[in-house]
Amino acid sequence: MKQSSNVPTFLSKMWTLVEETHTNEIITWKQNGQSFLVLDEQGFAKEILPKYFKHNNMANFVRQLNMYGFRKQERDGPVEFQHPYFKQGQDLLENIKRKVSSSKPEENKNSSAQKVQIKQETVEYSLSELKSENESLWKEVSELRAKHAQQQQVIRKIVQFIVTLVQNNQLVTQKKNLFQHIVKEPTDNYHHKVPHKKHLTKSNIF
Repeated sequence: MKQSSNVPTFLSKMWTLVEETHTNEIITWKQNGQSFLVLDEQGFAKEILPKYFKHNNMANFVRQLNMYGFRKQERDGPVEFQHPYFKQGQDLLENIKRKVSSSKPEENKNSSAQKVQIKQETVEYSLSELKSENESLWKEVSELRAKHAQQQQVIRKIVQFIVTLVQNNQLVTQKKNLFQHIVKEPTDNYHHKVPHKKHLTKSNIF
């Protein structure tokens, strides 16, 4: 769809982003085309936001959506945002206007309520990100503990092998010494039992 020059850059980028098929695993149109879904919030913050909006803060992104009248749909599953003039296949972006403050008391009251709502949604996203990061950290800690336990088990096996090897060597040495002692002992006894031959002399003969 050809974008008008009257359409804010943020909305043009949003439309292009949702339309592109190579990002469908992260952000895409809902099946009915009436809203869009953020399927992977972490991937969206790390990969998409820096590329299109020069930051990686999901809360700031939500704040901008709220400023243009987008509403988060309260439902289970992926995060969903909807705007009456942001629909698949329809050139309605010129109708989306950024909210401006008004001097009228009633409108100021509504504006304050909207700011509170925006702030609340921002806090909710921040908490969601912290929760996700915390879960990732705990997962990493669990994996490190498992690896440490495996390494300790390997070390114990190596130590046990070395101890067994040393003990076997000592046993072989002891057996060797015992064998040498047994072999040597009969020879010594034989020398003790055999009488010494007398040297024959003339006096002994006669």
